[in-house]
Amino acid sequence: MLSGIHLSGEGCCILRNTVLLAALGALDIAILVVVIIFAVGAGLYFLNRWASNRYAGQKAVIDKNKQVAQIYVIDKRHDYSKNVNLPKQVQSSLPKLSKYIKMYFVQAKIGPQIATLMTDKSVYRMIAPKKTLKVDLAGVYIVGVRGAKPPEEIKKARREKAKAEKETAKAARKAARGAKK
Repeated sequence: MLSGIHLSGEGCCILRNTVLLAALGALDIAILVVVIIFAVGAGLYFLNRWASNRYAGQKAVIDKNKQVAQIYVIDKRHDYSKNVNLPKQVQSSLPKLSKYIKMYFVQAKIGPQIATLMTDKSVYRMIAPKKTLKVDLAGVYIVGVRGAKPPEEIKKARREKAKAEKETAKAARKAARGAKK
């Protein structure tokens, strides 16, 4: 009984929780927040460590099994695995979460056969449709492209060329102004 009001059941628990929160000071709440942030940070650290170890193991297997092949790229797209024509064995071996994540796919002709291949973002950017390329394949996964420049280098070269053209145009305008005077 509190001030002439009798609370029972859920009302009593809500009142107790409210009183408990009111009893906590600002310092207690700050300590609680710091502990929660520390726990989340430690969890993310160990999750990252586990994922990097797993990636290193998979990379070793991929490097061991890769081979050079010449392909003709028909199409490339960023889509869900269920919307792409993957072999049933490959589709069933994909992790459950990857079925709900968009991935990078390349439809290519390898010899007389048309196949759907998977790749990661950095390799996907180097692949141009309707071109013949030499690639490193590990099963249905494109590991790398041989003889192609990364898109970052291409963009950097374009920027430098545009900058040089601007400077030459600026110098030509200065020379024209000087000739008029």
